[in-house]
Amino acid sequence: MKLTHEASGTFAIAPTPFFDDGRIDFDSIDRLTDFYAEVGCDGVTVLGILGEAPKMEAQESLDVATRFIKRAKNKQVIVGVSAPGFAAMRTLARASMDAGAAAVMIAPTPNLRTDDQITTYFRQATEAIGEDIPWVLQDYPLTLTVVMTPAVIRKIVMDSKSCVMLKHEDWPGLEKISTLRGFQKDGSLRPMSILTGNGGTFLDFEMERGADGAMTGYAFPDMLVDVVNLSKAGKRDEAHDLFDAHLPLIRYEQQPGVGLAVRKHVLHKRGKIASSAQRKPGSAMSATAKAEVDYLLSRVARTDKRAKLA
Repeated sequence: MKLTHEASGTFAIAPTPFFDDGRIDFDSIDRLTDFYAEVGCDGVTVLGILGEAPKMEAQESLDVATRFIKRAKNKQVIVGVSAPGFAAMRTLARASMDAGAAAVMIAPTPNLRTDDQITTYFRQATEAIGEDIPWVLQDYPLTLTVVMTPAVIRKIVMDSKSCVMLKHEDWPGLEKISTLRGFQKDGSLRPMSILTGNGGTFLDFEMERGADGAMTGYAFPDMLVDVVNLSKAGKRDEAHDLFDAHLPLIRYEQQPGVGLAVRKHVLHKRGKIASSAQRKPGSAMSATAKAEVDYLLSRVARTDKRAKLA
């Protein structure tokens, strides 16, 4: 089930569950994967920025990816393979695809600055992993510091037939989505899937601008599924009402440095992972922060009962 440009819906960005001592919690991987399937996610993306991939050894990364893939069964799994060098990228990409992954995701290295550097990097990355592997282009300038204009994205996609999806995480980025869809209408860009990230912060309007769905790690993927489906069904007010109820918690999750701690804390409260621990180095939530999240959850629960957690 290789990924194609027709992919749509909600792909959950999965955190990597760890025990308090830093060991990988494979049972929680199973529980988390089952949860994503139960709430209607179309796929799962692992070893992304949220997945703490840089903190793992090469074999650990493959073990985590393989466990998600085997548990996901008929759900598509995208594996993040970004690495400083192409050798490591190729090894994980080929091994993940052999294990049954649907595609891999590649982010630019932070040292890229000019348009030529960016397009050359992705052309070489495609050559390194092999043109038979479908891949997702991650555009996340807020964290990666690499700015890709719509024209640069168009060139990358047109240069690489195996690039089938854009993970759109620019901010502000609504006009970028409109521009890319405009390129497709005028025939200068071939069809491609666009899924959006940034914790879902702008998902309501991103869907209206032409996004095909969401790919992010918000601790309520079931809400993301509902907003995507409501938007596709043309139920605009219902989509915005549900999204608006969650927006304060989405905003709180998006704080730099503490966002992963918040997400793991909520997923732990939801019973999907055994511990909210991150592998060191990692951030931790204070008692005050936990109380603030509990307060936000109580407010969300006024509209969405799924947020009513013990």
